[in-house]
Amino acid sequence: MEKRNINKVCAIFFDLDNTLIETRKADEQTCNKLLEILYKQFLLPRDSAKEICNKYLKLFRKCPENCSMGLHEWRQLLWAKALGENHQHLANDIYVRWLELRYKYLSIKAEIRSMLTFLSDKYLLALITNGTSNAQWEKIEKLNLKHFFDLILVSGDQPWEKPQPEIFLDACDNLGIEPHQVIMVGDKLETDILGGINSKLAANVWIPIEGQRLLDDDPAPDFILENVTELVYLMAKINKPENPMVNRLQVSDMEDCNSNGSDGS
Repeated sequence: MEKRNINKVCAIFFDLDNTLIETRKADEQTCNKLLEILYKQFLLPRDSAKEICNKYLKLFRKCPENCSMGLHEWRQLLWAKALGENHQHLANDIYVRWLELRYKYLSIKAEIRSMLTFLSDKYLLALITNGTSNAQWEKIEKLNLKHFFDLILVSGDQPWEKPQPEIFLDACDNLGIEPHQVIMVGDKLETDILGGINSKLAANVWIPIEGQRLLDDDPAPDFILENVTELVYLMAKINKPENPMVNRLQVSDMEDCNSNGSDGS
């Protein structure tokens, strides 16, 4: 198998959702809070409030944006559908509260900001995220992420998306680097890790969602970290002069690195 020298890494590509921000968890927290608002403030039965919030979350995850209408208009329409005929007049009020709560729970953690600040002094950083343009850029703007990155690519603005190699190679071209100089960091094996493998990046770092396990037929990451902040310690290990040529490291090979990750939880 081909071996890759990861001593020469000069750039890190990050995924956004569920890698740098806990999107899935934040959306669930937001809907749980709205359930209580519908129950206590708008006096809906708790079961009805729960059904409404679950329906909205399902609709939203299925189609977070409709490019034929404005982002806010589309989300209000989803809330109107979820609320049903008897309560759809609440859609605007509930949407405003949803948006406020969502970005409260989505806010990027201080330790991740510190990590990005530290790494940006040493490496070129790129953010490569799949998703519709308006929805993803809203997150990037509201969470004040732009200043951390030398390049941001949203698949909705591109002719490709992860795991297609072209989006990774386009990022390399934009930064003036070669794929073998890059490490990819993400939570999805089928997009982030597979895309990094297909693009022949130096290495791929998987940040699994809690409870997720690597199966035999999954794309194999080079490193597995419990928390993205452990990347600082991993990069320090990678950059040691005595670091050997690396092909693929198993989970057990990272145990000593994980133990150094004091920010991991």
